Amino acid sequence: MSSPSPIRRGAPRFGDSARILQQARIAGPMPWVIAIMIALTVMAASAGLALKNVADNARDEIAGGITVQIVEAAPAERDRQAERTVSYFSNRDDVASVRRVPDDELEALLEPWLGELGDSAEDGVPIPALVDVRLSGPVTAERLRDMRGELLAQAPAARVDAQASWLGPVFDAIRSLQILALGLVILLAITSAAAVWLAARSALGTNRDTIEVIHHLGGTDGQIAAIFQRSIAWDAAIGGAAGLLLGLAAVFILGQQFAELGSGLVAGGGLGPVDWITIGAIPIIGIILAAITARFTVITALRRML
Repeated sequence: MSSPSPIRRGAPRFGDSARILQQARIAGPMPWVIAIMIALTVMAASAGLALKNVADNARDEIAGGITVQIVEAAPAERDRQAERTVSYFSNRDDVASVRRVPDDELEALLEPWLGELGDSAEDGVPIPALVDVRLSGPVTAERLRDMRGELLAQAPAARVDAQASWLGPVFDAIRSLQILALGLVILLAITSAAAVWLAARSALGTNRDTIEVIHHLGGTDGQIAAIFQRSIAWDAAIGGAAGLLLGLAAVFILGQQFAELGSGLVAGGGLGPVDWITIGAIPIIGIILAAITARFTVITALRRML
């Protein structure tokens, strides 16, 4: 029986990655580059998800809500029209709830801007009566127009507004910020792939002679690509874990800062279980992206090299 061929004994194995990539993984720049990219991606994705929750909670809160202001300087006439407004909406079948906001509650809301308000119409600032109405179903333009026409016959000083229209500019701004966060995530993913591409190209150039020898010894492009792919995937795993920890730390600190604002709108931006699962999947997606990019880069370069 013939002895094993020296060429077969020299064929590359997956464990030979350390011989091809001379630099130590943790000492190279790739894990740190990926860590920074993952951390920034986690922060951008968290911001986008928080903004989505803010918008969704705000829409749910004001869905079907309209506000009626009785803009009348005479207190007696203002109260009379406010009572007629409450009675009008109370007798409608499509109204879920109706409530006149107490005057002292309105004064408390206005006090930070107008100071203490007088009790009489002579020395005080006239405050419109406010009626909060919750309709069954969405507030359409046609529905709102019909209510205005019917209500003005009973309360000429009434002004009817959909609560959603007040926050329209806010929703537009939130939507723009969400698009910006998504754009940042995509840009960071492209940048990470570019960094992996450059690292793989650099490693190929550094180890060109070794790769040619392995080819002559019977190694295939797939085997060589697998070595690079596994090495870069390991670098991505180290960087992804570090980046996830850094990103979560930043998200936690920012979350504590916003929580101290005590705003109801900001409070609706808390992250749920699905959001945390999405954030936790970012490093995994980063590892897969790095491995695919490395394999594609190496295979393409080897076909041009040899």
